[in-house]
Amino acid sequence: MSAEAVGAGMPAQVTLDDLAVMAAADENHRYELSPEGVLSVVPPADPEHALLVSRMFAWFLTNGYGPDQVVTDCGIDVGGGRVPDLTVWAKDQPPRPARSSYAGIVGLLLAIEVVSRGSEVVDRVIKKIEYAKAGIPHYWIVERDGVTTVHRHRLDGGAGEYMLEPEGAQPMAWLLSTTPAI
Repeated sequence: MSAEAVGAGMPAQVTLDDLAVMAAADENHRYELSPEGVLSVVPPADPEHALLVSRMFAWFLTNGYGPDQVVTDCGIDVGGGRVPDLTVWAKDQPPRPARSSYAGIVGLLLAIEVVSRGSEVVDRVIKKIEYAKAGIPHYWIVERDGVTTVHRHRLDGGAGEYMLEPEGAQPMAWLLSTTPAI
């Protein structure tokens, strides 16, 4: 199928509802929409990426967070539709649909992104700005470098941007040997 044929079937402006329909029809890709309306289509996670997310998921569960609090691949409404690799929600405030099937951010404590080839700028810069603007209290970026560095950021409410936690960036092995602090 040509790009022209695909483009001919696209709406002039993609909404979150359109995005949800596209994502439901194609389980082989992840669909995201920036607040400005830029559509991103990326392949599913590779095995290393999936294992990193699984380790963090298990770590949260082992340390007292419930299955309604720790959610993988949950679409969130931040003015556009984003799909963090892992989200952590307040107790008794699981993700709930907002103005579409994407979850609102009420109760969202933490969004985690594992950086993959091709998503570097989006994860390190663009989502960091969007999540801060939406008011998500914590944002962690997991680098797939030699030690799997985790950069933990906390929202500075007054400045409206993320600040690196005082401990700075830490290897995931160190992080997983501690108790989650969010």
